[in-house]
Amino acid sequence: MQNERKKDVVIVGGGAAGFFAAIQIATQNPTLDICILERGKEVLTKVKVSGGGRCNVTHAEFVPSELVKNYPRGEKELMGPFHHFCSGDTVDFFESRGVELKIEEDGRMFPVSDSSQTIIDCFLSESRKLGVEVHKNHTVKEIQKGEKSWDIETNHGRFRAEKLLIASGSNPKIWTMLNKLGHRIVSPVPSLFTFNIKDTRIKGLAGIAGPASVKLVSGSLSAEGPLLITHWGMSGPAILKLSAWGARTLNELNYKFEIKVNWLPSSTTENAIETLKETKEQHPKKLAHNIKPFEISKRLWNRLLQAAGISEQQRWADVSAGAIRTLASELTAGIYRVNGKSTFKEEFVTAGGIDLKEINFKSFESKKHKGLYFAGEVLNIDAITGGFNFQNAWTGAFIAARAIAEEV
Repeated sequence: MQNERKKDVVIVGGGAAGFFAAIQIATQNPTLDICILERGKEVLTKVKVSGGGRCNVTHAEFVPSELVKNYPRGEKELMGPFHHFCSGDTVDFFESRGVELKIEEDGRMFPVSDSSQTIIDCFLSESRKLGVEVHKNHTVKEIQKGEKSWDIETNHGRFRAEKLLIASGSNPKIWTMLNKLGHRIVSPVPSLFTFNIKDTRIKGLAGIAGPASVKLVSGSLSAEGPLLITHWGMSGPAILKLSAWGARTLNELNYKFEIKVNWLPSSTTENAIETLKETKEQHPKKLAHNIKPFEISKRLWNRLLQAAGISEQQRWADVSAGAIRTLASELTAGIYRVNGKSTFKEEFVTAGGIDLKEINFKSFESKKHKGLYFAGEVLNIDAITGGFNFQNAWTGAFIAARAIAEEV
């Protein structure tokens, strides 16, 4: 056929997983002719915006059994793969190519340069050095299985390859093509999002952050970590964790639900009542608004006092037992109504993709079709924020690459 190009390996998707796989295949088997097909005019766009433009490449969790706990979908399946390529291997990959990484207090790992361009430049330089072809503006229109090869029809002609690796992220059109090939697609829903909340208790407090535990009122979903009050509601790791673990549940609720917030995650309501009673005994003549017995923001404390009906002029001696109980409840079990969600920064993560039962996790090859491999977010795997989604991309790409390099 006219304009048909034969390759040993075609990779669909010029993102993190696609480039990492291409580099690994070419490194392990330099004889192979590899090309990447990217539908956009630029490659590695998600890498560019990740971590606020700094690129949170992985997380400083080097034990596979602990690392998997950060994946709401994929926890069981990634245990084996992480024993073959884990966070430490990611660090080695970059540092051996001159990209030094650093660990931040919360465990997130970034290039020392604090620029995602460092990671992009590393990938582009390596792929050029290894002779990997990169075709931008190449939209895949159809994927067909031949007798011993794969035919990939694009807007710029056809590519034929013995091995096909799909690293297209959450691309609905590619999922539809894979569905036609017999793969079950778990319908995608958003993950990692912030909560829209209009509530007088937090209005005007944007920027205030502190430790908290958050629980869905109707169910057992809960999360703990820093919580950030925003102009539109609540964000921060506690909220993002809840959104990731509850991605399907919250979608079913149409993002309208109630959460219970404990601003004192190490205390119960009863503990808080005892502390407040002691404060009343110790400071009877002091204004309640001026004496704060807990490590929370002064502005938030004042707002919760108002919610409990305690005025700015009220002394501790005049605070009733009922008001103390109400205040303790506001501190440890305040109910907030969520009405909608907002995307977390520019990073859009999806829960959904190819059913994990259809993947051989020793090779990331399809159980349905020989020579068809997957890596990254095209699979029904996603993680909480902190570099874990990239680690899934690196690990899947490495294992798929190893299998492809050995087999072709």
